[in-house]
Amino acid sequence: MYTHTTVQNPSFPESRVPTVATIDLSALAHNLNEVRRYLTPGCEVLAVVKADAYGHGAIPVSRFLAGLGVHRFGVATVEEGVALREAGIESSIVVMGALLPDQSRDAIAHRLTPIIHDDRIAQSFADALGSESGPYPVHLKIDTGMGRLGIMPEDVLDVLGSAPFQGKLLVEGLMTHLADADNADATYTTIQLEQFHSLVGQVKAAGTHVPLAHAANSAAILFHPSSHFSMVRPGIMLYGYHTASPHDTTPDLRPVLSLRTRVVHIRALAPGQSVSYSRSFTASRPTTVAVLPIGYGDGYNRLLSNRGAVLIKGRRAPVVGRICMDMTIVDVTHIPDVGTGEEAVLIGQQGALRITAGHLASWSQTIPYEVLCAIGRRVPRVYR
Repeated sequence: MYTHTTVQNPSFPESRVPTVATIDLSALAHNLNEVRRYLTPGCEVLAVVKADAYGHGAIPVSRFLAGLGVHRFGVATVEEGVALREAGIESSIVVMGALLPDQSRDAIAHRLTPIIHDDRIAQSFADALGSESGPYPVHLKIDTGMGRLGIMPEDVLDVLGSAPFQGKLLVEGLMTHLADADNADATYTTIQLEQFHSLVGQVKAAGTHVPLAHAANSAAILFHPSSHFSMVRPGIMLYGYHTASPHDTTPDLRPVLSLRTRVVHIRALAPGQSVSYSRSFTASRPTTVAVLPIGYGDGYNRLLSNRGAVLIKGRRAPVVGRICMDMTIVDVTHIPDVGTGEEAVLIGQQGALRITAGHLASWSQTIPYEVLCAIGRRVPRVYR
């Protein structure tokens, strides 16, 4: 059984920290198994743990997944990769974000696998290797329609024939990024995948052996089997969410993170009294409100003001007034006997009701990715 607790100050036990994000590792294991259920035997999983594993904690999450047979991890920056290496993660770490030439030496020093997205990066890595023996593994990123990073398909064979790939660099993988995989209309994704399939074939026909080809994000894992190739890159799916609701297939995913705090103050309002900045909420009747010690400084989005809700005693308590940097106020008039210390669930289940990151995303007009990534560092993570 894996247990790990991270708190801002170890002198404060979990029971004395009012706001805590709990990471359910059994749900993470379940979601990994759900990913694997969609794959053919031999297809590898590269677990995406960028942005601190979408707010779940990249180091504990990577250690746990490594114990479940995941041997490759994806990060966005060299700094994220270095943090995993310094924490003892020995698996392959692929830096999937943009690189500048002067980052090559740091990546090599920590055995990070770069994504080569233009010929300048290839040359900088070859130069940084100096006289080191043995080719250095890299992945080549192809732009098949994302319009962001990547080598254009018509230039790939020329890049592979360039000087950096004549002994210094070894192409371990070819990859592309799907721009529209969660759309019920598969037209654009099909065009991208046809381009990538063709390119993989051209590289093979040219006599270059590339062990890995990967294109599939979470949505493509679910809805585009032809995108699986030899490796897939699940991100949000590992953490219990997907954005592809128009499709018929519904994966059995379990949210990994719950977010809870406790009531620190109760206040009675008379009709006409207001709360918080800008007086955006004024009581129209005798009202009881509870103050929660969490705000946008902790990642609870200010757009949830007068729009969101929390769970207290198994009932919804709507957010009233502007969310502050450090505090949020909720209406508990309809919930009897709420006192200080009472648990408030911002993400998670209480009784028969559940609030997910998807609900928060809908209320604040964003996506679950942003909700999870935004949960701040001063919120301790507890792993169970």
